[in-house]
Amino acid sequence: FLVGMTGVGGGSLMTPLLILLFHVHPLTAVGTDLLYASITKTGGSLVHAFNRTIDWRIVTRLALGSIPASLLTLLAFRLLKVDPAASSALITRVLGVALLATALALVFRRRLLASYARRVGVLSEEQTVRFTVLTGVFLGTLVTISSVGAGALGVTALILLYPELPVVKIAGSDIAHAVPLTLVAGLGHLMNGGIDVTMLVSLLVGSLPGVILASLFAPRLPDLALRLLLAGTLTVSGLRLLAV
Repeated sequence: FLVGMTGVGGGSLMTPLLILLFHVHPLTAVGTDLLYASITKTGGSLVHAFNRTIDWRIVTRLALGSIPASLLTLLAFRLLKVDPAASSALITRVLGVALLATALALVFRRRLLASYARRVGVLSEEQTVRFTVLTGVFLGTLVTISSVGAGALGVTALILLYPELPVVKIAGSDIAHAVPLTLVAGLGHLMNGGIDVTMLVSLLVGSLPGVILASLFAPRLPDLALRLLLAGTLTVSGLRLLAV
């Protein structure tokens, strides 16, 4: 429902809910949420592709950074053989910080955009490509560890880098990029045993009615109220995880 309303809230809320309410191990929560996201966002990508609201240049540039970063992050977890308790603590802390960053991006997005426009201005094509790939590296690492970042953080970064594009194309490109990234990261967690298949199916069964409801209610609810509500929820979840 939240993803359908705001484009944000999948990994940002799903993973902390699995950890805090259902006491799922953080590694399993991240892996399950990643595969859930890859499947649900495939549908969104197909709709955006049909409406021609995906800029495949952006998707390719992001993937050039994010997919290798995700694979290297998974490889590091495997080779270092991190203790389960230590990996749990790391994921919880990174997730908490990522949630707070996402909340800030939601609340202060317009101010960030205005400040960026004043201080940085228009980037050259070469700089835009370079920073898009670097954004992919950052998102690939963050999403693989915490399953958070592809939504609010990714969209905010793309708006800064491509101010001339309509927001619908930014959102469509971000969703399309999230599909291969979450699939690769999710399969990596699956190989490491970090997936709850029963919970994954249950989440998918719930996501379809949620998207339908969101499409019915979206035109009637103010965007600002939704963003503030979501930001408040993310802040509480982030602080709660950091306090664990």
